[in-house]
Amino acid sequence: MTLKAGFSIRRLVRLLALGGALFVSTAQASAQESQRDPYENFNRSMFSVNEALDKYAARPVAQAYDAAVPLPVKASVGNFFGNVGEVWGGANNALQGKPADAGLGLTRFLINSTVGILGLFDVASELGLERYNEDFGQTMAVWGVGNGPFVFLPVVGPRTSRDLLGWAVDTYVDPVSAIQPESVRIGTSVLRFVDIRAGLLPADKVVEEAALDKYAYVRDAYLQRRRNLIYDGRPPRQDD
Repeated sequence: MTLKAGFSIRRLVRLLALGGALFVSTAQASAQESQRDPYENFNRSMFSVNEALDKYAARPVAQAYDAAVPLPVKASVGNFFGNVGEVWGGANNALQGKPADAGLGLTRFLINSTVGILGLFDVASELGLERYNEDFGQTMAVWGVGNGPFVFLPVVGPRTSRDLLGWAVDTYVDPVSAIQPESVRIGTSVLRFVDIRAGLLPADKVVEEAALDKYAYVRDAYLQRRRNLIYDGRPPRQDD
């Protein structure tokens, strides 16, 4: 009887200790979460607005585009807009202290703009010249600018505050923004948006099936992808 009581007390103490450790761990995780996403309530509201816009506007248009446009044409559209961004991507590589990658981006642009007929065909990739996805948000990260709070805005999507500023700079220097007349510029911008959204259609089902909390899933996936891009696919190991 004494042994049983002693055993029960020791077991109770261990359970209480485990419960305390779990409580502290959960509290720490919640604190870390609030630090990187201090505007979570606002972000979730904007995420809901974005979901409605996507459901009733962006996704149906993208689905119609995906169904109606032949694959070679869609590939050419994607190649064209990818080629448009090569020069700015190369500039960001240079700003990050990677002259070899900057030169590669310029080489890709020259090849695809000539042999690839204004970038409609990605000849450079066929030649083994890899494309680097660089933007000003990544450049600021290399310069030491911190992430800042996470922000989600309708249409713009997920961003850190640093990447939101980087996105504004990227948009300002985007060659598409200089197209005249205005009607052509708007049409070109809409086509690029629809092409990008169509490319994300296969991921919709994956997200819907995998995510218990879709907002948190999208946020964490975005932050992980950005970290991977900043470190060129070799991010340092993070502490648990």
